[in-house]
Amino acid sequence: MTSRTGSIIWQVVHEERQALIEDLRALQSQQWQTPSLCPGWDVHDVLAHLVDTAKTTRLGFIRRLVAARFDFDRDNAVGVARERAEDPHRTLAEFQSVLARRTGPPVPLATRLVEAFVHGEDIRRPLGISRTYPPIQVTTALDYQLKTSVKVGGGRELAQGWRLVASDVGFEHGTGAEVRAPAIILLLAVSGRAVSADEFTGPGAAAFARHLDAKLRR
Repeated sequence: MTSRTGSIIWQVVHEERQALIEDLRALQSQQWQTPSLCPGWDVHDVLAHLVDTAKTTRLGFIRRLVAARFDFDRDNAVGVARERAEDPHRTLAEFQSVLARRTGPPVPLATRLVEAFVHGEDIRRPLGISRTYPPIQVTTALDYQLKTSVKVGGGRELAQGWRLVASDVGFEHGTGAEVRAPAIILLLAVSGRAVSADEFTGPGAAAFARHLDAKLRR
């Protein structure tokens, strides 16, 4: 990845962080407890996770993973507990303080886009908040997820046997029955998030929705 591409990705990540901060400033106390799209986490938990990952360094990630006995879920839970302040607005203020950071785990930089977009929707959709994401950068995140196994957080296996077409930007992937949706919806779907069947169109839409639902129920 070129330094220019990396700079563009970080610029988008920083813009997404700022946009999320603006969306969350006016939340009422009870809204912070809204279940997110990320199973087991409420809106406040997801924000704490975003603070945690923004602070993560490559060396720090390795040390943490060793401490968690290489259990990613355990490591995430520890990070959320550490960054989740009693007052959600303090967590939000901490997120503001790390907005411009360019650190992260030792993984491909495209994962920062996946995190920004997917966790952004983890929070926004349950709260009824809408956002238009930059479609080209969403397809960068989508392309990464489609090439990465679910074993390491991707969605390659979820998409096998389907032709996914982004209806809002020139992006196609795979072979099989065609499924069309905006790129952000396809990204959520292959990132293991529950998506309503009526958000897909095309000959394979209904079957693809059932396929995803069955995978999520396992």
